[in-house]
Amino acid sequence: MRASARFRGRRRQRGLVLSGPELLMLKTKYRDLEQASPFEGTDRSGEPVKMPTKDETAAGSGGELHLETPEDFAQARGSFADYVKAKLGFRNYWYPALLSEELAGGEAKGVRLLGEKLLLRRVNGTVRAVQDQCLHMGVRFSRKPECYTADTITCWYHGFTYSLLDGKLVAILTEPGSKLCGKLSLKTYPVAEAKGIVFVFIGDGAPGPLSHDVPPGFLDDGLAINGIRDDVKTNWRVGAENGFDTTHIYIHRDSVLIPGNRLMLPIGLVPSNRQGIEVRDQSEPKGVLDHMAQSYSPVFEASIGGEKVVESRGLKGEKRVAATVSIWMPGSLKVDPWPDPELIQFEWYVPVDVDRHMYWRVLGKQAKSADEVEAFRLEFDSLWKTLALRGFNDQDIWAREGLEEFYRNDEAWTSEHLFKPDACKVAWRRLASRINRGIQPLK
Repeated sequence: MRASARFRGRRRQRGLVLSGPELLMLKTKYRDLEQASPFEGTDRSGEPVKMPTKDETAAGSGGELHLETPEDFAQARGSFADYVKAKLGFRNYWYPALLSEELAGGEAKGVRLLGEKLLLRRVNGTVRAVQDQCLHMGVRFSRKPECYTADTITCWYHGFTYSLLDGKLVAILTEPGSKLCGKLSLKTYPVAEAKGIVFVFIGDGAPGPLSHDVPPGFLDDGLAINGIRDDVKTNWRVGAENGFDTTHIYIHRDSVLIPGNRLMLPIGLVPSNRQGIEVRDQSEPKGVLDHMAQSYSPVFEASIGGEKVVESRGLKGEKRVAATVSIWMPGSLKVDPWPDPELIQFEWYVPVDVDRHMYWRVLGKQAKSADEVEAFRLEFDSLWKTLALRGFNDQDIWAREGLEEFYRNDEAWTSEHLFKPDACKVAWRRLASRINRGIQPLK
């Protein structure tokens, strides 16, 4: 999901670029996009907005990206080898697993994250997570959850019963007094709950703070959150790069969101300088920011052989969105603002297995009272879920499924032919390869 840009240039065969008073008007409208947040002089996370210098960009990315020719991209491929290996994602990070409301009423639910099968259930108000596999014969508890007490899970096959607190085998209903009790234990997982989402840490040892593994601003006080999640039949990297892809907005040219919310949205974006991509790798969370408002020239109209064939529906839109789009380890997106100047969209692309990912779409809005939180929930359910998350992002799901046939093969990462707007994706691949905390092994 990418949108918005600075306007400059002249009419060329490739597309419409504006000039004269109209160009000046559009430049003025977009010049202050970074200041569109309620925090004057800052982005929505509260951090000062400062475009990186050429030297800062080079230092942060492990060397400046010169991506003008096929040779440039071929040379860059060697710097993201770990990313290509990470079919199941990166270990030692927090990942969203379920919406809090999905565990209401003491229900036990199974999920798969990074190829690992987990069972989650709320125990005395706190969500617990254990491996979703009986140690006796390997069946999944979630196939038919049996919870006879508040803090145990019983296998439906032979009655092996485990504590949800520490994973220990506490009883076997078909062999009372079994000597196996207390000697076997399920794997347990750290759990954190924030903004109505249950996060699980997949990794080794004690986890770090949740704030290190979510986009900046997501945990801010006063930010009300509503969202949905879907299972998408593509690898997680296809999802992440679809979200962070500058010019994939071409697939959204017919989205109902553009006229439905009067968005100014081109059909393509071309980098106008090399300083728009900012790599943050010196503190947590780590990610890549693409400063769309300052660093891209938009294409609103396209021609073939001098004949106009495509025109943006967003040329006359009045709402300015997506001033900055950023991607964060281990695989989440932040679009600020989107799909409306008063909203922020967060996305996660959580590996399920090598062929599927859990696609999270979450909208945030500042709310000062419980009444405003409830009003946003109603607004989300009645408007944004259909108009934006379905009317726009479902097109992303369709596109990812089209990409999967190519990218399911390792050779795809070396045989693709990239172009200039792909520089943001290359920066992401390089960062993820260089600073990840571990690659999830294939099972």
